[in-house]
Amino acid sequence: MLKTLIKSTFALFLITSAAFGATALRFNAINGDAGEKYDKLVLGSAIEDAVGFSVSDPHERISDAYKKRYGNQKNPDYDKTWIENLDNLGFFSMDNDKAIHDILLTSPQVAGFQPFNLLIYKTKAEDKTYIGHIDPNTMLDITGVTNAKDRVAYVKMFDPLDTWVSKTFGGEVQTTPIVQKLPAKPMMTFEFPVERSGNVSDFTDAFQDKFEEAFEKKHYIIAGFKNFKETYEDLKMPFDKYDSFFVYGLCHFTFSYNLFNKGRPDAGVFAPCAMYFYIEKGSNKMLVGMPRLSTWVSVMNLKDKTKIEWTKKIDKEVISIMKSLGGKEI
Repeated sequence: MLKTLIKSTFALFLITSAAFGATALRFNAINGDAGEKYDKLVLGSAIEDAVGFSVSDPHERISDAYKKRYGNQKNPDYDKTWIENLDNLGFFSMDNDKAIHDILLTSPQVAGFQPFNLLIYKTKAEDKTYIGHIDPNTMLDITGVTNAKDRVAYVKMFDPLDTWVSKTFGGEVQTTPIVQKLPAKPMMTFEFPVERSGNVSDFTDAFQDKFEEAFEKKHYIIAGFKNFKETYEDLKMPFDKYDSFFVYGLCHFTFSYNLFNKGRPDAGVFAPCAMYFYIEKGSNKMLVGMPRLSTWVSVMNLKDKTKIEWTKKIDKEVISIMKSLGGKEI
């Protein structure tokens, strides 16, 4: 038991140590406005046909929604300090179902970034479009994946996507390092008891209704939903290890506006927040996880005190909501 504990602690130490100085983000910086071309190719079948990645729950031109809500004097949420800083900001949640299948069977926590956001943004101050995502190694460090085979496969999965973006849109590839150490617990994780007197789907359906109601009541947007169990049934790929496996995308619109429209659109790579839920076959526990927003501070090297306070507020609120639903933080 002690030997196992030491090994687990050492593995965690290696992850958090490796994250410091590792690559945080990868972007293609493209001259001009590539938004229309991007929407056409990514919302169509071009990207899936080329590299196997498919888009679910796209949220294009969120910048327009910011203007309509916070830049409109007739809207009750009008921001007196409103400045239109963005020409474009789009969240495109995607994954490669076939490539991620085996990894989910051995490292389910990787779903903390599955789907992930292939972000596009353009500011008004610069005639460049940025398309990019969090570095996959950093995704793995945050979610706590230690399985060496899974880490190699996960990182390799992004190679054809990055090649396609460069070939299709061009631009200079820019990477940024992590200069702040990840928090000691990059993930918030919970355990819920599972009621198995009936079909497990009855339990998850009832839970999902309560979950959505609780978060919407606190002004969060359900920005996406991915049911991996149903996906692999449709693909006829074995996924019997789990009785249930799904991921929610969560967004707090006012928080996102105050971060993304006020100087840090690149932080949109983290949005929407992916919260995974899975029940192993026959288990009486549902395991849940989501990257803490405190990881945003480390990976994005946030310095602004107001923005940092926002991340603390959201972390605290999400944990409170999950506990109110019966979750035990682990």
